[in-house]
Amino acid sequence: MLSFIWGSSFILIKKALIGFTPLQLGGLRIVFASLTLFAFGFRSMSQIKSADWKWLIIAGFTSSFFPPFLFALAQTQLDSGITSIFNSIVPLMTTLVGIALFGAIISKRQVLGVFIGLFGTVALILAGMEFTPDQNYWYAIFILLSALGYAFNINIIKRHLAHLGPLSITTASFAVAFVPAIFLVSYSGFFGEITNNVQMHDTIWYLLALAILGTAWANILFNKLIHISSAVFAASVTYTIPLVAVLWGVWDGERINIYQLLGGAIILFGVWLVNKKKKVTN
Repeated sequence: MLSFIWGSSFILIKKALIGFTPLQLGGLRIVFASLTLFAFGFRSMSQIKSADWKWLIIAGFTSSFFPPFLFALAQTQLDSGITSIFNSIVPLMTTLVGIALFGAIISKRQVLGVFIGLFGTVALILAGMEFTPDQNYWYAIFILLSALGYAFNINIIKRHLAHLGPLSITTASFAVAFVPAIFLVSYSGFFGEITNNVQMHDTIWYLLALAILGTAWANILFNKLIHISSAVFAASVTYTIPLVAVLWGVWDGERINIYQLLGGAIILFGVWLVNKKKKVTN
């Protein structure tokens, strides 16, 4: 479900950028997602203790505030499918951050799975570069920064916020991002343009779907996944996201070739290794 929702988010970003600037898109995505979460999850924040807010603030900025802007900016220069492929580096980032800063211990098989998945991602990237050389791949830096933020968020939740429910974590994270997002939306000129900008009227539905389903609801599901599994297992969902995103891209006229499909197959093999359980022997 997460792969489908987040995989569809990239095409929604692409369509919303027709009517909105990256600053407007990122800010409004946060605002609409926050309002949705406040309606359903405001009471859930009562279980949060004062000591939790330090970690929630860090998690809120690294995963809920910066990535919506960075993804929108990246997709001004990169196709939606290519952007999703770069996002597949999240499991590797999660592993490295977990080992370096959070004392995480993972098996050799999981490490192998992460690197095989990464290899598949590189294969997809190289194939994309061959067929779309006109795109500015330096903008992938914004996706890598987002991936690093997600890696911090996953490890923080697993290590320091595991006692909180997914709804309370998600709502609190967006509560942290809400006020600065409102400020940036005002600064972007949105309120002065919305009345007469026809393109905004036509594309705001993509933005609403992105905010409510692809951000608010998806983050609740993802935080639940972090709670019931390992950090690497939760992060591995980003391996299957490109398969959905690339299919949406093809539907919208983006090109794909056999090498990209092969890269997708390699990615799925890496996911299988990461998630494969050891056999118990007597």
